[in-house]
Amino acid sequence: MAAELKYQRILLKLSGEALGGQGFGIDAQTVQRIAAEVKRVHALGVEVAMVIGGGNMWRGADAAATGIDRATADYVGMLATVMNSLVMQDAMEKHGMATRVQTAIEMPPVAEPFIRRRAVRHLEKGRVVILAAGSGNPFFTTDTAAALRAVELNAQVLLKATKVDGIYDDDPVKNCYARKFDEIGYMQALNMGLKVMDSTALSLCKDNNMPIIVFDLQQEGALEAIMRGEKCGTLVSKDVKEPV
Repeated sequence: MAAELKYQRILLKLSGEALGGQGFGIDAQTVQRIAAEVKRVHALGVEVAMVIGGGNMWRGADAAATGIDRATADYVGMLATVMNSLVMQDAMEKHGMATRVQTAIEMPPVAEPFIRRRAVRHLEKGRVVILAAGSGNPFFTTDTAAALRAVELNAQVLLKATKVDGIYDDDPVKNCYARKFDEIGYMQALNMGLKVMDSTALSLCKDNNMPIIVFDLQQEGALEAIMRGEKCGTLVSKDVKEPV
C-alpha cells in the first residue's frame, strides 16, 4: 500500500498552540484527535517523524521581552517542547502506535538522545519518532529544528500544520479578500515576507530542496489526502511559476 502513496517518509511540524483548546495549555481531546489523524497515515505504511513547538506553555522571544535572558528563555522553551512531546507520545501509544521521543538535550530518564542513525532505524521499524527540545540551541525556532530534522532524516516532505488551509498573501481571518496560494517558490515566500516559517527554516529548506506543505490539520483527513497525492494546502518548492 505504501508504494501507492506519494510520500513514504514525512516530518510533521505542529505548533504547541495546536495542542491547546484555547491556544494555551494542553487539551486532551485535541491531542487525541491529532494522534488519530497521524494513525490514519501511519497505518498506510508512512514513516512519521514529528516536531512539536512549545508555545502553548512558553515562548522564548516573548519571555525575553520581559527582561529574561534570551538564551535562558529559549532553553525553558525547549523543555516545554519535551512536555508536549511526552503528552503526544502517550496519546499515540493509546492509539496503538509504537513511538520514541528523542531530545536534543540529553535527559535519559525521560527520552532517548537524538541520534540520527537511531532515529532513521526507528522510522524503518515503523515507529513514530517525536523530536523534542528543538535543535538544542537557543536563538533557533522549532520551525528551524523541523527543517533541520527533515533534512537529516531524509524526509520527502516537511508538513507544517496550521489553523488555516494554506498560505495567503494576508491574514484570511482579518481580510476576507486575502488570496490563497496553491503553490509558491521559496524565494517568492521569502521576498514577500509571507508567514510560512521563519526565514532561517525556509532558507534551509530551499538550500536542501526540501518541499514544504502548509495545511490545516483541523480538517479531518487532510493529512491522509496529502499522502495520497491530493492537492491540499499550499506547496512551497522551487518548481513553481510566479504567482499572479
